[in-house]
Order: sequence, then C-alpha cells, then structure tokens
Amino acid sequence: MKKKILKPKISKAAPYSKAHQRYLRRLRNDKIFVIIFQILILVLFIGLWELLTATRVIDPFFVSSPSRIFNMFVSLVQGGTIWKHIGITLLETIIGFAVATIGGTLIAILLWWNKRLRRVLEPYIVVLNSLPKIALGPIIILWVGSGMSAIIVMCVLICIILTTITMLNAFNSCDADKIQLMKSMHANKFQIFWKLILPNATAEFISVLKINVGMAWVGTIMGEYLSSSAGLGYLIVYGSQVFKIDLVMTSTVLLCVLAALMYMVVCLVEKWHSR
Repeated sequence: MKKKILKPKISKAAPYSKAHQRYLRRLRNDKIFVIIFQILILVLFIGLWELLTATRVIDPFFVSSPSRIFNMFVSLVQGGTIWKHIGITLLETIIGFAVATIGGTLIAILLWWNKRLRRVLEPYIVVLNSLPKIALGPIIILWVGSGMSAIIVMCVLICIILTTITMLNAFNSCDADKIQLMKSMHANKFQIFWKLILPNATAEFISVLKINVGMAWVGTIMGEYLSSSAGLGYLIVYGSQVFKIDLVMTSTVLLCVLAALMYMVVCLVEKWHSR
C-alpha cells in the first residue's frame, strides 16, 4: 500500500495587506499624476510660445519659436556639424564633472582626516568659494592655454570648492556618539571613516552629484564663452554675434536636454543605491 504524500498547501493570500496595497496604488497614482502634469506644462508652454510668435504678439526675431528651432535643428543635423559641437561640449562637461566631484571629495576626506590642516585651510576655501570664477578666465587661459583645457579647468573650479565644502560638512555631521562607540571598540581612524563616516555621507554625495550636474554645465558654457572654437557655447556666442536667434535658442534647448539626461543618470544612480 502506497503512502499518501501530503503536499503543503500554498497560500494564495496576497503578499501585502489591503491597506498596504491601497497605499502602493496611491503612490503609483501620485507618480503618474505628477508625470502627466509635467508633460502638460511642457506642452502648454511650447504651444503658447508658438501661438504668441505666430500671431506676432511676441516678435520671433527676439525669442524665436518652437517651429523655427526645430527647423534649425534639422538643418544642423543635415549639415552634420551639430554632433561635433554636442560631442565636444558633452566631453568637456563630463571630464570637468568627474574631476571636480572626485577631487573635491578627496580634498574633503583629507581635511576631515587632519583637523589641524582643516583649521588652516578653511578660511581660504571660503574665500575661493566666494570668488567669481569668471574673473579667473584670462588667468586660466594664460596658465593652461586656450581651448578645451581652459574650459575644463573653468568647469572644475566652479564645482570643486562646492563639492569640498558640502562633503566636509557631511563628514563632520556624523553622530559623535556613534564615533565614540566605535572608538570604545578599538576601531582605528580608517575603520571609523570606512564603516561609519562614509556611509553616513552617501545621501549628501548624491546631492552633490545633482548640484554638480548643473554647475558643470554652467562652468563649461562659461569656459566656451571665453575661449572656444567649437561646442554649444560657441554656437550661442556666434549666433548672438550674427543675430541668428534661432541658432542661439536651438543651442540653448540642446543644453537643456543634455543637462536633463545627465540629471536623469544621477537619479538612476540614486534609485539603485536606495534599493
């Protein structure tokens, strides 16, 4: 006689309670609502802009129009030159962004590690942060020459001081009681930094990345205003000199799109980290 094998009953109950499901549904609906309204605002803005310029309420010579910007972009794509300008500006921005973020974080680590050095250099860091970087443009050109190197240096100078100050404040904001607890467990300074200080500053580091996205683009365009023969900043300067407002606005729109894409990449990094 065969033994009857009892199979465990698989519960078909939902993994979440009904209240939690309602909460998740509400969060999803809120997210959809925000996205829809963001798209609606953009569409209304573009539509109103086109309507006002088409009816001559606003002179398109001064502000261009969405249709003229699109036509200018198509002509630039057909000419094949726009990709070169986009690539140069994007490369300059990414290099400046990476160097400033990594360099500023390393400087902040050094200043946190050596309290005496921090006390000596802190006033100078504050002064450098308040200094208008555009005033250093001619000096930067004399130091490193014109072209891409000067533009990257300008981008780094704009971002690195802010990165240093923000990350240093994040390191110093760690709970002193937790640090004392690790010291009581005979943890050395490197272990305290690696196990406690650095994880505690992760949220601030993500915030620095978000801030540096915008600042890096500002620094790159400022550098291209001063010294460049290619790039979106160069197109803006050239377009304003020859009164091609369509070229100026097209380059500006492309900058907005590229900055938004770069910001979205940082948001994906944040989302990945929060899992």
